[in-house]
Amino acid sequence: MEVKLLPLPLPLPLLLLLLLLHFPFSFSTIPLGSVIYPSGSNNQNWQSPNSTFSVSFVPSSSPDSFLAAVSFAGNVPIWSAGTVDSRGSLRLLPSGSLRLTNGSGATVWDSRTDRLGVTSGSIKDSGELVLLNNRSVPVWSSFDNPTDTIVQSQNFTIGKVLRSGPYSFQLERSGNLTLRWNNNTVYWNHGLNSSFSSNLSSPSLGLQTNGVVSIFDSSLRGGVDTVYSGDYGDSDTFRFLKLDDDGNLKIYSSASGNSGPVTDHWSAVDQCLVYGYCGNFGICSYNDTDPICLCPSLNFDFVDVDDKRKGCKRKLELNDCSGSTTMLELAHTRLFTYENDPNSESFFAGSSPCRANCLSSSACLASVSMSDGSGNCWQKRPGSFFTGYQRPSVPSTSYVKVCGPVVPNTLLIAKKDDGNNSKVHLWIVAVAVIGGLLGLIAVEVGLWWCCCRKNPRFGTLSSHYTLLEYASGAPVQFTYKELQRCTKSFKEKLGAGGFGTVYKGVLTNRTVVAVKQLEGIEQGEKQFRMEVATISSTHHLNLVRLIGFCSQGRHRLLVYEFMRNGSLDNFLFAVDSGKFLTWEYRFNIALGTAKGITYLHEECRDCIVHCDIKPENILVDDNYAAKVSDFGLAKLLNPKDNRYNMSSVRGTRGYLAPEWLANLPITSKSDVYSYGMVLLEIVSGKRNFDVSEKTNHKKFSIWAYEEFEKGNTEAILDTRLGEDQTVDMEQVRRMVKTSFWCIQEQPLQRPTMGKVVQMLEGITEIKKPPCPKTISEVSFSGNSMSTRSMLVASGATRSSSSSATRSFQTMGITSSGPASTRISEGSLLGS
Repeated sequence: MEVKLLPLPLPLPLLLLLLLLHFPFSFSTIPLGSVIYPSGSNNQNWQSPNSTFSVSFVPSSSPDSFLAAVSFAGNVPIWSAGTVDSRGSLRLLPSGSLRLTNGSGATVWDSRTDRLGVTSGSIKDSGELVLLNNRSVPVWSSFDNPTDTIVQSQNFTIGKVLRSGPYSFQLERSGNLTLRWNNNTVYWNHGLNSSFSSNLSSPSLGLQTNGVVSIFDSSLRGGVDTVYSGDYGDSDTFRFLKLDDDGNLKIYSSASGNSGPVTDHWSAVDQCLVYGYCGNFGICSYNDTDPICLCPSLNFDFVDVDDKRKGCKRKLELNDCSGSTTMLELAHTRLFTYENDPNSESFFAGSSPCRANCLSSSACLASVSMSDGSGNCWQKRPGSFFTGYQRPSVPSTSYVKVCGPVVPNTLLIAKKDDGNNSKVHLWIVAVAVIGGLLGLIAVEVGLWWCCCRKNPRFGTLSSHYTLLEYASGAPVQFTYKELQRCTKSFKEKLGAGGFGTVYKGVLTNRTVVAVKQLEGIEQGEKQFRMEVATISSTHHLNLVRLIGFCSQGRHRLLVYEFMRNGSLDNFLFAVDSGKFLTWEYRFNIALGTAKGITYLHEECRDCIVHCDIKPENILVDDNYAAKVSDFGLAKLLNPKDNRYNMSSVRGTRGYLAPEWLANLPITSKSDVYSYGMVLLEIVSGKRNFDVSEKTNHKKFSIWAYEEFEKGNTEAILDTRLGEDQTVDMEQVRRMVKTSFWCIQEQPLQRPTMGKVVQMLEGITEIKKPPCPKTISEVSFSGNSMSTRSMLVASGATRSSSSSATRSFQTMGITSSGPASTRISEGSLLGS
C-alpha cells in the first residue's frame, strides 16, 4: 500500500510574502522588505494606483547600467536615486531606509530614514514617492528631495536645488530663478518685478496644469506668472520642468497621456549661452539650428573626440613654446566673463590695447574686447575657465594666447561659399578694386564733360552727389538749401509718421528721392552723424537705402531712395486706390519684411530694434518687393522727448507690444509682436484693431483666432482674393499660425525673427499657438490692467529711465540678488 504525504499548508503571512516577491506590485503601498531589480526574472516595479507613475529601473545612457527612478509612463524619469549595474537592487529595508546598492553590495544611495519609524512606502498618483510611519505621516518624500525635475503639483521652495552635473537651479528669496555652473557662476537670472522682490517672505515655485510656472508667496495675491510653456492653456497635458545635462532648464510635456511622446516647449536660455556648455577652451557655435562645440583653432585638440563637450586642450603649452607667443584672434566671439572672478579683471581699453596688453603680460592668457559701447577689456589669468560663444551677430572680439604660428579653425571663420576654393592673392584683389574705382571716376568725368559742364542748373549739389560716393555706400552730406531746392521748398508731401514728414524730391542728376524732415531731434551734430553712419551701414535687399543726410543748425533731414508704389497700407486698406496685391505678392512681401527685420536684429553689426513696425513703414518697390523703412530712427530721438510714447504715437497703437503698456523693457521681441499684427493684416486685408459685426464686435485678432480654432482659416482671408485668384492655403495657414505666435503676451513665447522666416518658408514645423490675449487681458507682475488703462487714457508716458534700469532683466541679467558670482552685464550683450 502506497502512502502519499500531503504537503503541509504554509502559514498565511509567509504565503503572502512569497506572492509579493513573485509578482510585480500593482498597488501603491510598498511593505518593508520589498525589493526590485534592474533585470532578470525578479524584475519588478512599484506602481501608483492609476498606473501613471512607477518606481523601477530604466536603462541609462551608459551601457549595461540602469537608473533607479520614479518614472512617468514607465520610461520618463522625474526623480532618480542613482545608477547601478545589472545586479543592483532598490530595497525598502526592515529598518525603514530605502537603499540603492550595486552588484557588489556597495551603497549607492540611502534615504537615511532608519530609526524614524517608517512602516511602509507609497507611490502616489501625483508621482510623489513617500516613506510613511504607522500614522501614515510622511517621514521622507521625493518631492522634498528633488533631483533634476519638478512636476505639476510639486512645491519647489527656497533651499531646494535641482542638479544635473555641474549645473544647478534654485529659487532665491527675492523670487529670482537662477541657473548656476559649479554652484557659483550665475548664467541665467529670471526675476520678478522690482516692486515684489523685497516683499517676499517664503516664496515657492509651482508648475501649473495650464503650463504656467508661477511664484507664490503669502505677500502676493495669487501667483505671479514668470514663464509660459509653448503649449500654454491645455490643462489635459502632463508637464514637467527639468534641468537637462546640457545646463538648460526646459518645460516638457506629453500631449497624449501615458503613450504620447515627450517634447520640450520652452527653454530658459539660448543653448550657446549656457556657461561651460562646450567645456574648457570650447567655443559654442551653430550648425544651422543645432549648437556645436569647436576648438578656437588648430593649435588645440579636443579632449575627447567622441564627446566634444568635454572641451579642448593646447597642442603645445605656453611654457613649452620654442618661439614667441602670439594672440589668436577670434572675431564675433566672446569668452564669457563674470563679476568677482578672482582670475579675471576689467578695465577700459580699445581693441588693440586690449590685445597688446595681454600679449605683453605673463599673467594674462586671454582677453575680450567688449565692442558693445562699454569700452571694457576683460583679461583672464592662469587658472581661469575659458568658455565662449561665436555668432556673426556678436560684436565683441576675443584673443587667446597661443604658441605661434596661429593655425585658424576655418569652421569659426564666417565666409560665403561661392563654390571656388582657390586662393586669390591680395595683390590681385587690390588691382581689381583700384582699377574699378579709376574706371568709375573716368566714366563720371566723361559724363560730366559731355552733358553737364555747360548746364547752369548743375550746382553744388552734383559735386556732393557723385557716382563714386553713392557706389561706396557712404551717406552723402547735403546742405539744407540743396534739399530745399530739390523738393521745391518741400511742396510735394508723400506722408507723415511718428518721426517727421516725407517729401518727394528730384536731385540734379534726375534721381528721384524721398526726403524725411525729422522732428524732435535735438542731438548734437557729432552724435547725429554717428547714428546716421550706423543706419547707412545696413545694406539688405529688403531695407530702404539711405542715400544721404543733412545736419545744419537745427535742421535734421534724411534722404532715402524713392519707392514709386508707396507703402503697404495703400494696398491693404485703401480699397478705392485701385491698388491690389495678389496672394503671391502678399506672401513675398511678408517673407521679405521678415528677412529685413531679421537682418536688423541678428545680422548687421549693431543690432537695431525698429520700434515702429507697421504697414506704413513697409514700402513696395517696382517689382512688388518689400522694403522696411524708418529703422534706426528711434535712436535719434532725444531721450527727454516724450512724443514717441504709448499715449501719443500716431497710427501705431494697434501694433505696440504689451510691454509698452506695462512699462517693461523694449527688445527685439517687441518688433516680433508688431510684425505678427502686420502679418495678420496682410492675410486679411483688415486693420488688426477693426471691430465690426463680422467679428462679433471683438478685436479682429481675437476673432481670427477663434475662427482658426474652428478650422475656418478661409474666413480670415481677404475677401478680395476670390475664386479667380490663386491662393496657396498651406501658405495662408502658415502665416496665420506664425502671426498668432508672434503676438503672444509674453516676449519669451514669441519666436525670433530668424525663426519666423523659417516658419514662413516651411522649414520649421509650427505647433499650435495659444490664444493671444486682448489688451484688457494683459497681466504683468505688479500692475493691474485697469491702472495701466487709466494711464494710457490720460496720456501718461513711458518712463525711459525705468525701462533702461530694467533692460538687462529681459535678457536674464541682473546686478541684484545674493552675493554669488554673476556673469557681467557686458558679457552677454548683443548675443
